[in-house]
Amino acid sequence: AYVQAALDAGLALEAFAPRLSFFFNAHNQFFEEVAKFRAARRLWARIMKERFKTTDAKSQMLRFHTQTAGSTLTAQQPDNNIVRTAVQAMAAVCGGTQSLHTNSRDEALALPTEVSARIALRTQQILAFESRVADVVDPFAGSYFVEFLTDELEARAATLLAKVDDLGGMVSAIEKGFPQREIQNAAYAYQKAIEKGGQVVVGVNRFTVTGEPKPDLLRVDEALGAQRRTQVAAVRAGRNQAAVDDRLAALRTAAAGTENLMRPILNAVKAEATVGEICDTMRAVFGEYQEQLVF
Repeated sequence: AYVQAALDAGLALEAFAPRLSFFFNAHNQFFEEVAKFRAARRLWARIMKERFKTTDAKSQMLRFHTQTAGSTLTAQQPDNNIVRTAVQAMAAVCGGTQSLHTNSRDEALALPTEVSARIALRTQQILAFESRVADVVDPFAGSYFVEFLTDELEARAATLLAKVDDLGGMVSAIEKGFPQREIQNAAYAYQKAIEKGGQVVVGVNRFTVTGEPKPDLLRVDEALGAQRRTQVAAVRAGRNQAAVDDRLAALRTAAAGTENLMRPILNAVKAEATVGEICDTMRAVFGEYQEQLVF
């Protein structure tokens, strides 16, 4: 949908396609996750080649960033999350990710402590410099099981994409609630499987402990909020308010039309308009999305 919108706006495909990037989660099913990333890369290459008719190799490449799955982190026995993150990160690397974010062990409870964030960083460094899995391109190529999973996932994804096309494209599908419904149903099925014991979550519904000590958590100093409000007030008091008003008015006009918003946003920033003021200006034009529950 983004590619088609860019083309409709008059951009040349090869001018922007090599700069596109994707963002994936990595979950616990190691082989399936590797296959998922491999399937995505193949699927995108096919879409760019067959649907958008590009012969440019870089335009067919799927560049992606991966974050380990926050939804798999557990508040119970949080040290187990270190292992989960390592498994997920290795799956992402073996699947060909270009960049990686590893979650910290205590993120189901709070913002990570410095110690937890360091462990998450060290997880990546151990994978890169000790396991050396990042030295190998597509290490599971030729594996019967992973190739089978890749084919299966690619076929199922293609079926979903065809359904989206039947609904009039992704924007239309969102307006009709299709992806929201799929996400809700998947989340419900997963939670039901956990509660019934079919999906084992170590430390939650199997291998639990009693009397678990509470971990040390990061506590944000409330004074920082007051300090920031004081700093923002000082900026507002010292800036040229007339210039800010003019730039925000120009942004509002651009938002109501078809002009690219990047230039008026940058102009507003240079006049020292705050992020909140800029966002409020655009909200006044576009409104604010309200999620609708779809059953």
